[in-house]
Amino acid sequence: MKNQTILISGAVFMALAVILGAFGAHALKTRLSPEMMQVYHTAVEYQFYHALGLLLIGLIGFQMESKWLKRSGILIGMGIILFSGSLYVLSLTGIKAIGVITPVGGLSFVAGWIFLATGLLKK
Repeated sequence: MKNQTILISGAVFMALAVILGAFGAHALKTRLSPEMMQVYHTAVEYQFYHALGLLLIGLIGFQMESKWLKRSGILIGMGIILFSGSLYVLSLTGIKAIGVITPVGGLSFVAGWIFLATGLLKK
């Protein structure tokens, strides 16, 4: 994945986090239970943090070339989709079985940050 692609992905995920956060705060506040609203909020929060991470990874990538950084970007992006995406689906549908995907997304986040650290250590 190119640095520009990582940056664009981060920017798109940030925009979506703002949109989804506003949607949750305004349209879902009265429709979801407090428990499911918290699940939705967690999805938005983690999406924000990791979208910022993608922006950081993309910017670092312009300073140093590393396969570890590129893989880090891929893993963080996958983590957003799997972790936050599964929590969005869970909170909106109540389908508990989708929750088995959430830890896979969390592991993807962890692996992405470890890959970033590895790339930085190797340079």
